[in-house]
Amino acid sequence: MKTSVIGYPRIGELRELKFATEKYFKKEITSDELEKTAAALRRRHWEAQSKSAVDFIPSGDFSFYDLMLDTAVMLNAVPRRYKDLGLGQRGEYFAMARGYQGKEGDVKALAMKKWFHTNYHYMAPEIGDDTQISLSGTKPVDEFVEAKNLGILTKPTVIGPFTFLKLAKYTGKASAEDFFDAIAAAYAQLIQQLEAAGAQWISFEEPALVYDLSKDEVTFFKRLYDAILGAKQKSRVLLQIYFGDIRDCYTEAIGLDFDGIGLDLVEGKKNLDLIASYGFPKDKTLFAGLINGKNIWCNRYAQTLQTLDRLSASVGSLVLGTSCSLLHVPYSLRHETVLPEAYTKHLAFAEEKLSELADLKRIVTDGDAASLSANGALFAEARYEKNTGLYKTIEGLDDEDFTRRPAFPEREKLQREALGLPLLPVTTIGSFPQTPDVQANRSAFRSGRIDAREYAAFNRRKIAECIAVQEEIGIDVLVHGEYERNDMVEYFGEHLNGYIFTKNAWVQSYGTRCVKPPVIWGDVSRAKPITVDYAVYAQSLSEKPVKGMLTGPVTIFNWSFPREDISPRESVMQLALAIREEVLDLEAHGIRIIQIDEAALREKLPLRKSDWHGEYLDWAIPAFRLVHSAVRADIQIHTHMCYSEFEDIIREIDAMDADVISFEASRSSLSIIDALTQCGFQTQVGPGVYDIHSPRVPAQEEIENALRRILEKISPEKLWVNPDCGLKTRGVAETLPSLKNMVAAAKAVRGGLVK
Repeated sequence: MKTSVIGYPRIGELRELKFATEKYFKKEITSDELEKTAAALRRRHWEAQSKSAVDFIPSGDFSFYDLMLDTAVMLNAVPRRYKDLGLGQRGEYFAMARGYQGKEGDVKALAMKKWFHTNYHYMAPEIGDDTQISLSGTKPVDEFVEAKNLGILTKPTVIGPFTFLKLAKYTGKASAEDFFDAIAAAYAQLIQQLEAAGAQWISFEEPALVYDLSKDEVTFFKRLYDAILGAKQKSRVLLQIYFGDIRDCYTEAIGLDFDGIGLDLVEGKKNLDLIASYGFPKDKTLFAGLINGKNIWCNRYAQTLQTLDRLSASVGSLVLGTSCSLLHVPYSLRHETVLPEAYTKHLAFAEEKLSELADLKRIVTDGDAASLSANGALFAEARYEKNTGLYKTIEGLDDEDFTRRPAFPEREKLQREALGLPLLPVTTIGSFPQTPDVQANRSAFRSGRIDAREYAAFNRRKIAECIAVQEEIGIDVLVHGEYERNDMVEYFGEHLNGYIFTKNAWVQSYGTRCVKPPVIWGDVSRAKPITVDYAVYAQSLSEKPVKGMLTGPVTIFNWSFPREDISPRESVMQLALAIREEVLDLEAHGIRIIQIDEAALREKLPLRKSDWHGEYLDWAIPAFRLVHSAVRADIQIHTHMCYSEFEDIIREIDAMDADVISFEASRSSLSIIDALTQCGFQTQVGPGVYDIHSPRVPAQEEIENALRRILEKISPEKLWVNPDCGLKTRGVAETLPSLKNMVAAAKAVRGGLVK
């Protein structure tokens, strides 16, 4: 038995890469110093895997920002506007990732998209008619040689050409077919370079094969690799697939000249059946993804071994591996010094998953009965006490519990009269910058250096400042700033029964942005009011409406590490009942606008359309409706969604029956507007008019132009003006001028409408 890892967390066990990169952005360290930190991390990660006797250790899985961005640079798919800045290779790279504003020019970042159904975001490459794809970068070769010089022979990995072309954004008339010859030649050349450097195995990652594929797309995939694989002489090439099954192209994939096929046997629900039905070539190696790369629970060895036994009957050569990159789980349990062992013994982060691979390798190879027995005993334990009353409440829900009265048109009229807002009302998504004093206050409270009274007093001072600033700028619907919240999901989890929390279980979301997902341990219910006190205080400071700010049940679930012993539907309905109680409390305390963010609604949507309703939308949309269905008609319900492609589920989003929905739109060229108008979207909308994930400050004219483009397709009575996401990751120096420009733009456009 041999073992394999697809990819490893790159931020470091204590987020060393994040902090070094942010210092580089602030010009506190040089490019060479940043590279020194990166090299140390790569070495540490390779050595950790080598110590665990992993046979196929990846290289090339490291990135300063994103692997799709790295691949675009490697293939010379760099739009001219970034090259024209003359910032050098690293400056150009980060301009594509974050945007750039300086004497050399002013450019927006590339579009940011969700990586399949994860909370990781990738940079969508832009391919224009003038793009000249060629192998212009050497990153995969450089990192392979770097590991080799350390005495570690790795499996270089790179995002494959099919996935790259499928996820790219085409800005002209050209299509993927127009770049067929160039990209095939580039990957063939890459194989030759890696062979010359001594690579024995090369992995091409093609997760896009798990989507619904047309016959033309399958033919394109086959032609592409027929053209590429002829270049291999001494090396072996692995087709690595994850996040689902390859039912549309299984026979084509196994018929190509790959030496190995990596299949996800955790989320790829049909992959085992495909092997049973069509067989698996004896001259190829199956890389069986049985260690879950997306969740943090221990592997059930008996179940994994049963699957391996089933596979060994029909597969000649077998490697045990992770289902996907370990990028999506935290680094190590070693730093969880507060969480009791009663919890941690059930968890496995990246380092622990390496140990699981080693255990299973010993069990298969040496008959390690002790490890198998200990694992079996772990799963025999009863973890928590079931809340039977909660299950009965969920079973007793009927259609009326999911239906708000009256219907939207009548509510809209009542809310206009009650709120008295101007045309194009201006608001923000919720959070304001988490400045160093805010972080210091939270740290002091958590460490016991200040008490709850001092902590709350500070937050109230910040809320008062935030309200005053918004009124001065001229924002119409205010927020309290969320200074008490460490994270939009973790904060709510801390006020719910059934959650446990880690101290250092950070996972990369994008670039230097990391999140620390809480863990759903047992049945979830609301322990006490969560947001009411600060919301009521903030509203007392202004005559303008102040939004109550909540995170919705689907997003809380999707951005937590979920249970595996009950269905997602059961977990989400538990969360919906808890947040429903909070909504009704806010209403009872005089809050007139309540925002229930569902930023991650799209995130866990199955990748195949045939699974959308039965496996997700049929309970995700009702869960949101359950949260707000009982509030009065004059209470305005908002929600927010970001960094996903929503166009194909617009009708379902409208069926959430919110009163106002804000979307990320600034990086996607406002393409969602067409989808809204085409389906007759009834809900009021706030397409984000500027990108908060970039440090650049948008000019007033830029925002005015965006608003005028939107108004060509959306009536002014339906349009709200807002940034595309919360402001917590931005600095005050960027935030205030951006908001002032946004308000000025809204007023200028509004003035033209009312004349």
